[in-house]
Formats: sequence, structure tokens, C-alpha cells
Amino acid sequence: MQIAMTTAFSPSSKPVELSGTTGKIYPNVSLAPHTSYRVGGQARWYAAPRNWDELQGTFEWFQKQDMPLMLLGAGSNLLISDRGIEGLVLSTRYLRHRRFDEETGRITVAAGQPIVSVAWQAAKRGWRGLEWAVGIPGTVGGAVVMNAGAHNQCAADCLVSAVVVSPDGKVETLTPEDLNYSYRTSALQGGQRLVIEATFQLQPGFSREAVTATTQDNLWKRKSSQPYDKPSCGSVFRNPTPYAAGWLIEQLGLKGYRVGDAEVSQRHANFILNCGQAKAQDIFRLIHHVQEKVQGHWSLLLEPEVKILGEFSTL
Repeated sequence: MQIAMTTAFSPSSKPVELSGTTGKIYPNVSLAPHTSYRVGGQARWYAAPRNWDELQGTFEWFQKQDMPLMLLGAGSNLLISDRGIEGLVLSTRYLRHRRFDEETGRITVAAGQPIVSVAWQAAKRGWRGLEWAVGIPGTVGGAVVMNAGAHNQCAADCLVSAVVVSPDGKVETLTPEDLNYSYRTSALQGGQRLVIEATFQLQPGFSREAVTATTQDNLWKRKSSQPYDKPSCGSVFRNPTPYAAGWLIEQLGLKGYRVGDAEVSQRHANFILNCGQAKAQDIFRLIHHVQEKVQGHWSLLLEPEVKILGEFSTL
């Protein structure tokens, strides 16, 4: 399997070199630059394999250790503790390739490819089916794992299969039925199986101008209603049907409410922003404050869409 992309990286101390590959595992790496919130402590170990051999080498090293594993894509749906993460953090963001099959209308994409770039590439070919994904700030792997969606569509609507690998090296090809999809979740969440590529069924043969126009319109709608000028994780809470989480929060006058440098967005109340020097603990406390207020007034517990990792204080 060919997956390739290189990146520069500055370790904080001497890395472990993986036998038989050019891959490395780095100790004590700050995770803040690897998340869209720009907060979080250090990973005890961090690996970002650039190809299949390096990924296998990383898993072989991990199997010899006694430590937990955390999987990381673009870090766009994560809140990582200021105390950091014990064990190995394995990032897929540099595993990238894509292949369009003109005969079947299918596109196969590596896990680290930004879903936004795939949406634009499909649109420019006149292939329909991913116009909704143009504003999703994550990778293909992350979109598959969390069943990402927008504009009343989601990954489950067009996913054909996903190839996943376990830390023991077992490779499986899973269908949407295997993934047990529901709203913003799948059977892969909370587990250690890593998505390495996914195949989507699209609809070729449409006007490039028309599909591009729809994609652009979807992007404009998101930018006009959601904040993109400050670090965030996207939507913080799942929408509790039939309500929109942002509407529930807004009705309580919580727009602009702050804990430290973490703020409920003035533009969209389901976004919490890092307004400069926020700590992960500030964001965590603000999430809980919003939950308490909504539950007290509406008798609804907002369930976080953002994945919260590491140790936090509830005080």
C-alpha cells in the first residue's frame, strides 16, 4: 500500500529510530500545535508515520511497550489536557494519497488527507457526493470515525468501505454496516483500530461548474454562520434532537461568556473559542458550565461532540 508524504519535525530530545525504516518516534512532544484548539500538554511519545512501512514499524515498537495508545488525525475534534498524554500518540496526518476510479465513480483516499481537499477535488471533476464536506476541519480518517457531516448529509451516506489496522498488525476492510454508524459516532470511536484509507461512492458526470458552485455555496454558508477567525474544535456539543445545541445555549444568554481566555462564540453558541491564551482547563470548565446551565433550564444534558482526553480538574 503506497502512502507517502514528508514533513519537517523538531523533536525536543533524541528520537527512537525504527528498525528497517526512516521512521522515528519522538519523546515529550507538545500536542498544542497538533490540535485546532492550540492547547494541550505533551505526549510522552509521538509518531507520525509517512508510509505503510513506518506505520508497521511504529506498531511493532508499540507492541513491545506497556503503555496506552491514542490515535490523532488533524486534531480538529479534540480537547487534550494541559497535563498531556501518557503513552504513544500516533498521528495519521502525513498518510496521504488519493485515487479516482473513472469507471465506478469511486474515490479511495488515505486517512490523513484533509476531507476539505477531497471535496474540492471531486467538485472540480464534476463528481457529486462530497459537497457537504467542504467546511469539515478534519481528515478523511477522522470523518470516517466520527461520521462527520453537514448540510443534512454525512460520511455514512457515501462511504463504501474503510481499511483499518489494529496495533497487532491485523488489517480489516469494514463496511458502513460493520461501523454501526449513528449520529456523529461509529464503532471505531474509543477503540485502537486505525483507519488507513477509505473508499467513497460519488456521482460523476455532472457539470464541474455546477458542483463547484454548490460546494462554494456550502462553504459560504458555514463561514457566514460559524467563527473561523480563532482556534476552536468546531461544534462542541451534539445536537439533542429535535433541538440545535447552539440555539439552546444562545437562549440562555451565554454567547460571549468566558472562563479565562475560553469564550462561547458570539457568532455561533455551539463553538467555544481560544481567544489567545486559553488553557485546556479553561475550555473544559466552560464546557461544563454550559452543560450545567442548559440542563438546569431545559432539563437536557448536552453531550460533547469534542473528544476530551487526559486528566482535567472538575473544580
